[in-house]
Amino acid sequence: MMNAPIIDPLQGDFPEVIEEYLEHGVMKCIAFNRRGTLLAAGCSDGSCVIWDFETRGIAKELRDKECVAAITSVCWSKYGHCILVSAADKSLTLWDVLNGERITRIVLQQTPLQARLHPGSSTPSICLACPLSSAPMIVDLNTGDTNTLPITVSDVSNGVAPASRNKYSDGTPPFTPTAACFNKYGDLVYVGNSKGEILIIDHNSNKLRAWVPVSGGAVIKNIVFSRNGQYLLTNSNDRTIRIYDNLLPLKNGLGVLDDLDKTIDEIDSVEKLKLVGSKCLALFREFQDTITKMHWKAPCFSGDGEWVIGGSASKGEHKIYIWDRAGHLVKILEGPKEALIDLAWHPVHPIIVSVSLTGWVYIWAKDYTENWSAFAPDFKELEENEEYVEREDEFDLILESEKVKESDVNEDDEVDIMTVDKDAFSDSDMSQEELCFLPAIPCPDVPEQQDKCGGSSSKLMDGNHSGSPLSEEAGQNGQMTNHASSPLEEDTGGTRIKRKRKPSEKGLELQAEKVRKPVKASGRLSKVKSKSMVDQDIHNSVNGDDVSDN
Repeated sequence: MMNAPIIDPLQGDFPEVIEEYLEHGVMKCIAFNRRGTLLAAGCSDGSCVIWDFETRGIAKELRDKECVAAITSVCWSKYGHCILVSAADKSLTLWDVLNGERITRIVLQQTPLQARLHPGSSTPSICLACPLSSAPMIVDLNTGDTNTLPITVSDVSNGVAPASRNKYSDGTPPFTPTAACFNKYGDLVYVGNSKGEILIIDHNSNKLRAWVPVSGGAVIKNIVFSRNGQYLLTNSNDRTIRIYDNLLPLKNGLGVLDDLDKTIDEIDSVEKLKLVGSKCLALFREFQDTITKMHWKAPCFSGDGEWVIGGSASKGEHKIYIWDRAGHLVKILEGPKEALIDLAWHPVHPIIVSVSLTGWVYIWAKDYTENWSAFAPDFKELEENEEYVEREDEFDLILESEKVKESDVNEDDEVDIMTVDKDAFSDSDMSQEELCFLPAIPCPDVPEQQDKCGGSSSKLMDGNHSGSPLSEEAGQNGQMTNHASSPLEEDTGGTRIKRKRKPSEKGLELQAEKVRKPVKASGRLSKVKSKSMVDQDIHNSVNGDDVSDN
């Protein structure tokens, strides 16, 4: 963590209030790049918007003319040069972020609900797709070839990989979407199926290597690894989030599985897979709301893996639950009366980004308290005014020769400015330059162009106000602009934006006074004249009257 040494350990390193919100069309899903400097958001119109998270402005918009369906997921490549976008029209599109050009587009047989690039490759060539009505598959982005992964132990024991189908062979209810994810370096795929089982698969050989049954046997809806690869999270239909310890090494996990296969002597293949699975994952914690028994939406880890968050899946609720890794509920964040559909924790800072059903993105951050003594150690905070009596020599001039040096630092020592400290991204091999920021393209300040600037905004909210910007209080207090009244905010299809900040109280008072008092013409012409004034000027000029006073 960048600011870890100065964070108060008693406050807790997690967000508390809505700091700001982003608006651009109807956003459906979000994903941070590796460093958290850029935020990608998939929209309902098929476009992908990239926000500069430092300035809260749009840095790039990726739009494919062939795709007009809603985006279902977005995923960054390891070094941020590419973005993989899956859409409801069954397509997978790989984009070059810097140039804004489409690299490839592949259409699957089923709609991909989620797609993830291989995390160990700097130049992505394969991805993991989880379709709506078929088993997860490995997709070759260069050739378009697909390889369907096994999703049950019976599929492997029969020696047949499952084909795309709407029903199981035994006539059970329709196919349930299956969750899957890569491990940290992408040599294994972890699949959570509808029977409450975690399958560990070698995707190169399409072979099932281990099997871990989940207590309860409920459908697994989400499965995701922590950033450091040490913990695995599952979200099941039994309203429980489970955390597993990853017992395999982060690298060469396949080699350890080969050794386990040789050391475990078991005739029954299913029991052998179960024994190997017990050596791969160990249940660590379970999280649930024992009172409301609610379902969870988009659970994930914090950037450092110390916190676990999950959104309420209840309709009309925008609640985010935060637990520590020990299993204690430490905070419930309550947002506007809008359903929550996606969540993401910033990779570096204690910031959570949530997406509402209305398509707005809310940014949750810590509510920091001012501590002036942190900047001046000799500063003393007073609860009330005190009379101060100065010392007799307090303001006496002291000669330079009498001053005592406060520092023993040798000013002649050379300062090392070349050595780069190792950061929190331990898997960074510096083999390829990482894309952290996008060059800004300014919008020309021309009247014709200004009318096209709009449709997107980044809005600052009151620090202690965590309600919806659509609330009635905000409208009554004048804290929100009427979108229909300003030509600069009309959505005319343009991609350039101007940031809109909340006006100050003084600014609101001045605006109110201008409305109450008519503007006096003090020897200058008004920039905008009404139709009646223009007609009067024409009439006076025809009659030869002096129009200078108008």
